[in-house]
Amino acid sequence: MPGTPPIRIVVVDDHPLFVRGLELLLPAITDKRAEVVGSTGDAASAASLVSRCLPDLALVDLRMPPPGGIRAVAAIRRTTPRVRVVAMSGGDDPAPALEALRAGAEGYLPKTSEPEELLPPLLAILDGWAVLPSGLLRGLLRPARTPSVDLDAEERRLLQVIAAGKSTLEIADHLHVSERTVKRMTAALLRKLRVSTRAEAAALAGHAGLLGGTNPNGA
Repeated sequence: MPGTPPIRIVVVDDHPLFVRGLELLLPAITDKRAEVVGSTGDAASAASLVSRCLPDLALVDLRMPPPGGIRAVAAIRRTTPRVRVVAMSGGDDPAPALEALRAGAEGYLPKTSEPEELLPPLLAILDGWAVLPSGLLRGLLRPARTPSVDLDAEERRLLQVIAAGKSTLEIADHLHVSERTVKRMTAALLRKLRVSTRAEAAALAGHAGLLGGTNPNGA
C-alpha cells in the first residue's frame, strides 16, 4: 500500500552474487516493498549485524562455513527475538531445514525460488505464520507414527492452513471465525501438539503425514 514502509531485510549468505542479486531484484520486483539493508557472509557476525540494523526479516543461508547457518539462526533469535528469521538453502536434504526450525526459524525457502515468488511468503512470515514448501513437509521423514494426540476435523483444518502459510486474516476467513478466535485456537493447538511455534507444528504435521488428502482452499 502507498506510504507503507518497505520490508527491511538482512541477508546472511556467503555467496556474494546471490546477495547482490537480492539487493538489486527485491526492490524492483516488489515495487519497492522490500529492500536489503545489510548483509554478511560471516555466520559468526550475523547476530551483531541484525542487532545494528534491526530489520523486519533475516534471510539465513544454512550452508555456510563454521559456525554455520544453524548457529546464526539461534544467535539471531537469542539476541533479537522480534526479528523474523527465514532459513534458506540450495540443497534437497530436509535435515538442515528441520534443525533451523528447531533453532527458531519461522520459515524455510529454497534458494531455487524465483525472486517474484518471495514476497507472499515473506509477508506471511511477518504476519506470524510458518512458511514451508509442501515438498519439504512431506519429505522431512516418511510418514511413520502419528503424534500421540487425537486431532478433530477442525484442528486438522487449522493445522493445514497454518502449514500452508496463510495469514491470520486468511485463516479467519477460511474458518469463518474472528482473528482473535484464530489466535486462541492456534495457541490451543500448539499446546495439544506439545510444540512452541507454528513452524514446529507444521514440521510435525509433515513428519506424521497429517496433511495429505485435505485441500485448505476447499469447502
